[in-house]
Formats: sequence, C-alpha cells, structure tokens
Amino acid sequence: MSRSTHHVVLTDWVDLPQSSKRAVVVSINRPTQMNCFNTEVVSALARIFSNIADNKFEINGEYDDDIAAVIFTGNGPSFCAGADLSNPPNPLEQSSDLHEHLYNNPVHQMSRVPVPIIGALKGHVITGGFELALACDILVGDETTKFRDTHCTFGLAPCWGLSQKLQRRVGPGRAKLASYSARKIDSKLAYQWGLLDELVLNDSGESSMDRAIAIADSIGSQNNTMVKRYKRALDEGGAMELSKGLQRERELGISHYLEVMNDGQTFETAKEFITDEERPRLKSKL
Repeated sequence: MSRSTHHVVLTDWVDLPQSSKRAVVVSINRPTQMNCFNTEVVSALARIFSNIADNKFEINGEYDDDIAAVIFTGNGPSFCAGADLSNPPNPLEQSSDLHEHLYNNPVHQMSRVPVPIIGALKGHVITGGFELALACDILVGDETTKFRDTHCTFGLAPCWGLSQKLQRRVGPGRAKLASYSARKIDSKLAYQWGLLDELVLNDSGESSMDRAIAIADSIGSQNNTMVKRYKRALDEGGAMELSKGLQRERELGISHYLEVMNDGQTFETAKEFITDEERPRLKSKL
C-alpha cells in the first residue's frame, strides 16, 4: 500500500492480486472520536471523491486511471458514529442543491464516482455515518457492525439520503421502524433485512476489509468499461419507475453496442470463453 495522509482522512492504494488491478481505500481517521465527522472531514471526503470521479486522484504523485473500485472504511473500531456536534458541517449547505454547496457535499461527490464503492463497515454506523454507508454500492460488515438512525431522537432532518435510500434497501416498513423509533440494528438483523450485502462472521478468519478487498478483486477481473456502464444503468434506472428504467437500460444498451459491435474484440472474447473446453464448468446436480 502507498498511503497519503489528509490528517482526518487517509487514502491508500491496495493491490488486487487476482485481477492485477488496484483499488483506492478511503478511511475516516478520527478513531478516538469514533470517526465522527466535522467540517474538516466532510471537506476532505468531498475533495477525495470528487478527484476520483474526475479521474484526477493521486497519492504522493502516483496516479492510476484504471482502478477497479473504491473501498470506504473507518480507521479504528468504528466506521462512523455520525456528526461531531462540536464542529458539525452546515446543515443548510449540506441540504442545498447549489453548485458551490454540492462541491463540498461528500455524498453528492460519491454519487459521481463511476466505479463501485464498497463500504467496509465495523462498529458504529450511526445517523450521518449511516448516510455515508448508504452512499456506497455494496456494504460489507462484521459482527461488531451496528446501525442506528437518531434523526428523530434529536429533532434533526436527514439531508444525505437516509429517508430515501434506506427504504429502497430494506422496504418502507422496516425503514420507518428503524427511523421513527431510532431502533438499533445489529449486524445479523442488518444482514437479514438486506442492509448488509455480506456479513463476515468472527470465525471466518476475515475482516470486513479483507472481504471488501476480495470483492474489489473480483470486480477488477471483469470488463471495467462494462462495470462502469452497468453501475450507471443501475443507478439511473433505479431512480425511475420500472417502465422508464427499462427504457433507460435500452438506451444505454444501444449506445454500448453501437460502440462495440465492430470492435473485433468484445464478441470474440465472449465466443472464446463459451467454446473453451478447458475452462471450469459447473456440474448439474439433476
């Protein structure tokens, strides 16, 4: 790993051995404050994710324009326990759609990243930290992971998407139960609800970071252009009603095939894979 220190946020390259690509690891670095974010953290996260989205990200002068994924985590025992109320980000600015405010909004900047963002979670994932987690594409947690939305407890309004994204992950009834009552959601319940996509058990010998790196490596072994375009189809179509989402998929599909139909590679690669008699094959149990 090659590490860059932004004081309250750390960034690393991590090598992916099977795909021979790399992922970027972004870590909130306030472990003694359970990685609660203040204005400095929010600004640093927004700049880092903006640079990744704009293909300008580098660490100590080292640049890679073909990263497989981003892994988002917290240094220490917790992912993020929410806002540091001694120096919180301005909620009016974080709720604003004005360009100058979106520039400093980490969740907005995360939405612009073209490659998958994998959340490697542990410990507290609370309120604003919950919203940062929901800005990821894939969530991996260990048995210490615990979610809680305390907006209603303290009379605060969500502005980074929790009211909309949680119900899309777990259904409106469970989202209302979790948010209206500030219910604690432990790792097993989170996995049962579909809030966690993968749960790393204590006896597995892995950490959530280990599993996130393995997932990034598997993603890196795929066609990177198609991964980015598939993410776009999922994100854009998922924000629409089904009929419009299907139409958007067709539009993106036409655009893709107009590009690759005659590139002399895409269909030949698929054909070679299908006809390869030496490749491992699953055996039917029927």
